[in-house]
Amino acid sequence: MTNRPAAAQHLRDLARLRRVRDRIDREYAQPLDVEALARDAYMSAGHLSRQFRLAYGESPYSYLMTRRIERAMALLRRGDLSVTEVCFAVGCTSLGTFSSRFSELVGVPPSTYRRQAARATVGMPPCVAKQVTRPIRNREAPAPSRG
Repeated sequence: MTNRPAAAQHLRDLARLRRVRDRIDREYAQPLDVEALARDAYMSAGHLSRQFRLAYGESPYSYLMTRRIERAMALLRRGDLSVTEVCFAVGCTSLGTFSSRFSELVGVPPSTYRRQAARATVGMPPCVAKQVTRPIRNREAPAPSRG
């Protein structure tokens, strides 16, 4: 026999988490922080982070940065913006943090990606390019071999 009030609360929490995730997807370029997301979801920041990780496999901050890096990849493939312009266009406020996270997820720095991606996706439909160049979630890109 299940505890109905607990099950109902769990479903309400999942709906709130889905709204948080959808908001991150929509507003990734806006200044977002876990405290504000939690406040809007009527949860504490700690509870939101724990529940979000259980539901989606990563923290809200990590999910937000993945969304930003995905969008940055698309902008860098276009080739008409500098790395700094892309950094700020996707909502990052620190070029250093952006470059570090980009390198962790993609495996190369944004400037290198920009040079390589322009050649790699020539003639590829944008929907295919987006899929094959998607960053790796929940794990870092393989370290480049040295030697």
